[in-house]
Amino acid sequence: MTTFDDREHAFEAHFAFEEELEFKVRARRDRLVGLWAGGLMGLKDAELEAYVASLVHADLSTPGTEEVYQKVVADFGRHSVAIRPQEVRARIAELTVEARDHMGVDAGADQL
Repeated sequence: MTTFDDREHAFEAHFAFEEELEFKVRARRDRLVGLWAGGLMGLKDAELEAYVASLVHADLSTPGTEEVYQKVVADFGRHSVAIRPQEVRARIAELTVEARDHMGVDAGADQL
């Protein structure tokens, strides 16, 4: 195996590691968002856990914050939670940083 092949394999392994880590960060963020939003909607126990799972699933269908944001805003509307959409975006951003901290990921990285 050549040095070039070794470097290529190392790059591929590093890329796979980073992708897995970002997936875990998104899942952690979605869980934190779900707990926060569900608490504001008055959800408890199994209902809260089901809501958290629905947010994680929403992000799996379309990775990124937009699907989660739209779901939370719509759910707040259905549950008459008085909060501005900008506040939801800000809270998701805060919880993204918190999730990155929990996972030991550099908060300055430009993923997500």
